[in-house]
Amino acid sequence: MRSMEYKHYLLLLLTVVATFNYLDRFVLSLLMEPIKAEFDLSDSQLGFLSGFAFASFYAVAGIPIARWADRGNRNWIITLTTGLWSVMVAVCGLVGSFTQLLLVRVGVAVGEAGCLPPASSIIADYFDRSERPKAMAIYWLCGPLSIIIGYLGGGWLAEYFGWRMTFIIIGVPGVFLALLVRYTFREPRLQSNKIIVEKQPAFLEVLRIIWQRRALRSIVVAFSVAYFFGLGFAQWLPAFFMRTHGMETGEIGTLFAATWGLLGLGGTYIGGILITRYATRREGLQVRWIAAGFFLSGIFYVLVFASSNQYHAIGYMALAGIINAMCNGPIFSCVQSLVNEQMRSLTLALIFLLANFIGLGLGPLAVGVLSDFFVPRFGDDSLRYALMAFAPGLACVGFFYWRAGKTIEADILEAESSSSRTDSVPPEQASVLTDKTGVADA
Repeated sequence: MRSMEYKHYLLLLLTVVATFNYLDRFVLSLLMEPIKAEFDLSDSQLGFLSGFAFASFYAVAGIPIARWADRGNRNWIITLTTGLWSVMVAVCGLVGSFTQLLLVRVGVAVGEAGCLPPASSIIADYFDRSERPKAMAIYWLCGPLSIIIGYLGGGWLAEYFGWRMTFIIIGVPGVFLALLVRYTFREPRLQSNKIIVEKQPAFLEVLRIIWQRRALRSIVVAFSVAYFFGLGFAQWLPAFFMRTHGMETGEIGTLFAATWGLLGLGGTYIGGILITRYATRREGLQVRWIAAGFFLSGIFYVLVFASSNQYHAIGYMALAGIINAMCNGPIFSCVQSLVNEQMRSLTLALIFLLANFIGLGLGPLAVGVLSDFFVPRFGDDSLRYALMAFAPGLACVGFFYWRAGKTIEADILEAESSSSRTDSVPPEQASVLTDKTGVADA
């Protein structure tokens, strides 16, 4: 019987590791302007650096690492990948050219791909079905926490110490976290000589199910398109406030920590309370509510970029941020309900693979290219109009979530029926994990 104290220590440690896993992405968005000035870059190059160059390696590396985590020693996986991304983040502050920075960011991406899948698997081992929802909710607070620390701390660090020292400072703590994981985390697979796990569906079978369930297919499209527009905004909004409203990195860091960090924490909690109170087991209503949220946030983002007053722009951005945060809980809840438990991890991995390629890979790049295209006509305001042209795209996200609402409850019933037929797995269809290395013998 694992002690309650150790379980909560483990959850806290993994949450801190995940917070640092996300941290450098928000810091990078604050540092794009000084990096651009030092290396004389175009907006298209900055978009490629922060988008496709990172996302492509992050998304592709995530699949084999996740499969390794299903069978191997997750202590070593998290230790090695945390150490890798932390060292690479620090090395970002030592590069001498754009090409070197690009290559180092690839190393960061590969390391960061090894955080979320094994950590989620570990939490599922240590917390049973009744404890797991609360545990996962605590774990995913890493998102708004990284926004608060990244924007607030990163903004003031950049203002006082410069962009190079900022990368070094935020990279070093991860090395100590890697050592803490290595020497204090106990891999539950090593507690017994033999563990039986249910056979996972084949890769092509998962793809077939995703395609056949119409609501899930619509949610995958909506999620990917939301990443495209949302990450396009996230990477370029700090540069927008610098160029258009003359704000400094410290001010912007504080602003984003408050609007997207603190309000993100509150919005996520409020969204969960509202869904629990008014739409329990009514997923059709839930996704229509999500659709309305994206339509409304698109309007607010147009107002952000159209406003000449920086305080009005900040207010509209805060409203858009809290609305989007309120959608987080029901989105992931619906995805988990649409597939049975034997394929949830792979389904989420595939969704994030597609979303990262489309969203993180192309969203920031598209804004950068559009901004360069608008320079001859709008000059220094080119980024403002590029982002304004992007904002109505959130209506497309709302459309696909609205369409998912037509069939989602029927699709969930089908998934539950499928799960009941596969609850009992014959011994000859199981995989056996053996030996004290924690590595599976298939």
